[in-house]
Amino acid sequence: MPIAKPNQEELTTRDRYYLQRTYRQIQARLKKGQASDKLIEKYETSLKKSVEIVTKRRENLPKPQRGADALNSDLPVTARWDEIAETIKNNQVSIICGHTGSGKTTQIPQICLDIGLGARGKIAHTQPRRIAARTVAARIAEELGVTLGREIGYKVRFDEKHSKDTTVLLQTDGMLLAEIQQDRFLNNYEVIIIDEAHERSLNIDFLLGYLRQLLPKRPDCNAG
Repeated sequence: MPIAKPNQEELTTRDRYYLQRTYRQIQARLKKGQASDKLIEKYETSLKKSVEIVTKRRENLPKPQRGADALNSDLPVTARWDEIAETIKNNQVSIICGHTGSGKTTQIPQICLDIGLGARGKIAHTQPRRIAARTVAARIAEELGVTLGREIGYKVRFDEKHSKDTTVLLQTDGMLLAEIQQDRFLNNYEVIIIDEAHERSLNIDFLLGYLRQLLPKRPDCNAG
C-alpha cells in the first residue's frame, strides 16, 4: 500500500520536519523489509491532522479590506499593495522601507494574509516596545474586523492575549528571542516580521543575525 508523501504546502510549519523525517524512516524500513505498521499508522494520523489544521486556518484567514471605504485607504503603502505582495511572494527575505506614518507596521502583515500566508504557521510581528505591540495588534484587529486575542493577538512581558486561531502575533523582539530558547527553529511561524529594524537595538541585532543563520534551514519561512 503506497504511503502518502508529505506536501510542505499542506502541513503546519510545526509538523513539517517531523512528518518529512518520519516518511523517510518509513521508506527506509520498507526497503529493508522491516515491520512498520505502527509507525505508518502514527504517521498517517499526524499527517491527516496537520492537513486538516492548515485547511481550516486557510479557510478562516482574515480578509483585508481594500477600497475607498477601508480604514487603511489613505495610507501610502496601500497604493503599492500589489507590488509589495509580489515581492513577498517571490522572495524569502523582503526589506521594505518607508516614511513614518506610511502604514508599513499595520499593512505588511495584512498583505501577508492577503496572499495566503499565516495558514501553515503564525505571522510573528515584532515591536521594540510593549505598548506598541498592544496598540498595533488592536489596530490591525480593528481594520480586519476581527477579535483581538483571537485572529490577531499579542504577547509581551506580563501580558498576552492570543489563541490557537491567532494568525498574526504581535510581540516584543525580546519575547521572540526568549522563544528561541525553547524552539531554536521557530517552527510556530510561517512569517517573521522585524519592525523598526533601523533602531538597531541589541535585541534587533541578535534577531537579525539569528535569522540569517536560520532561514537557509527554514526555506518554508518568510522574513522581512
